[in-house]
Amino acid sequence: MFITEALRRILVEELSPGAVLADPAHLEEYYSDASGLEFAPELVVRAQNTKDVQTLIKLANTHGFPVIPRGGGSGLAGACLAHLGGVVLSLQDLNRIRLIDRDNFLMEVEAGVISQKVRDAAWEAGMFYPPDPAGMDLSTIGGNAATDAGGPACVKYGTTRDYILGLEAVLPSGDCVRTGVRTRKGVVGYDLTNLLVGSEGTLGVITALVLKLLPRPAAVQTLLCAFPSVTSAMENVAAIMRAGHLPCAIEVLDHRCLGLVGEMLPFPLPAGKPSLLILELDGPAIPIAEEMEAINKLVLANGAIATLPATDQKRRQRIWEVRRQVSLRIHDYAALYLSEDVTVPISAIARLVNALPEYEERYQLEIFAFGHAGDGNIHLNITTQDRALEELAHEGVRALLALVLELGGTISGEHGIGLAKKPYISMELPEEMLALQRSIKDLFDPNQILNPGKIFP
Repeated sequence: MFITEALRRILVEELSPGAVLADPAHLEEYYSDASGLEFAPELVVRAQNTKDVQTLIKLANTHGFPVIPRGGGSGLAGACLAHLGGVVLSLQDLNRIRLIDRDNFLMEVEAGVISQKVRDAAWEAGMFYPPDPAGMDLSTIGGNAATDAGGPACVKYGTTRDYILGLEAVLPSGDCVRTGVRTRKGVVGYDLTNLLVGSEGTLGVITALVLKLLPRPAAVQTLLCAFPSVTSAMENVAAIMRAGHLPCAIEVLDHRCLGLVGEMLPFPLPAGKPSLLILELDGPAIPIAEEMEAINKLVLANGAIATLPATDQKRRQRIWEVRRQVSLRIHDYAALYLSEDVTVPISAIARLVNALPEYEERYQLEIFAFGHAGDGNIHLNITTQDRALEELAHEGVRALLALVLELGGTISGEHGIGLAKKPYISMELPEEMLALQRSIKDLFDPNQILNPGKIFP
């Protein structure tokens, strides 16, 4: 235990009124995230301003307790959990949009603003914030930055880091710094903004962000395509892109996923192992309508067994609801559920998915594959109905990650490492690279108070 009664009183005195939560009933909300892991914090501090963050971290250095930053708690890697005890620092009350600059296409927001609110505010102002990670109605923009979250739009627009011009962050020393620029270019000194983005709260606490925005697309067109196999689906992804088309989303669902959401589909599926692609284009209305028609003809000539264009917003929402339901239904279906977000070269996706039956048989698993086909980021939901097989399931995860690396991929495309993937990071990074990264952590945080025990084995 780190937090004594005397230390709790100091925190209450030094921080904003009501910021310190110690009642066990209030702490339960902060025990877990979407990883399924659970650890009880000793206290929770809901920062009311940046000064609260600074004060807490300075006290942590003085008294030697861990501080674990937390956004919306929607992460899948356990990065915001207090597995060593200490204080969870919630940023959810730092939730103001400080500035929307229509002339310079930028927005300044606090870290606790919900991601969907960022996107909606940009849209209402006639601009566009592209990143669209799952759970946008729950995740915070600071949490997205901490893990460099992605989403379906990555294939065209990139990840969260591509839209962060600068940050306000509190370092492990307690000092508040501003990094980056408010311009489209800037190469003065080391790029500390991109060092903090994706660092999972181990190098600093992001308290505000300056975001780059784009002009709002005039129109969006969506197409649902069914194929007889995942191989056929992925061949069509490559064919679409080789033909010069760059959709803003290309999502794939394998046959196991379709087994859970089949009743939502507007057409019957054939026997065997069919797969779906969801394709989306954005841009000027007439050109993308013509482009979508060209894509429709291309996939039908290249083996698609059915297609369904979304001719209105209601039908588009129905198509995306199929995609959104997949994770929820897998979670409800399986007694044990391990979520992996591997990324492989686009040309290797079919090889990866076609290899899954061998691993299912060897490790007594059911594996659901879906995700961002356009950039190779495939979510493997590894499940079993027998919780007694958990150890075997983790062996299966390790074997699958080895296959991913053999195919030229990476063990995490957007969820981060946190606690859940920490046992596997040395499969991808050699010891000299881990030692270099640990030395960066030591330089920033010599007292090891900020999110200690995450990422590195």
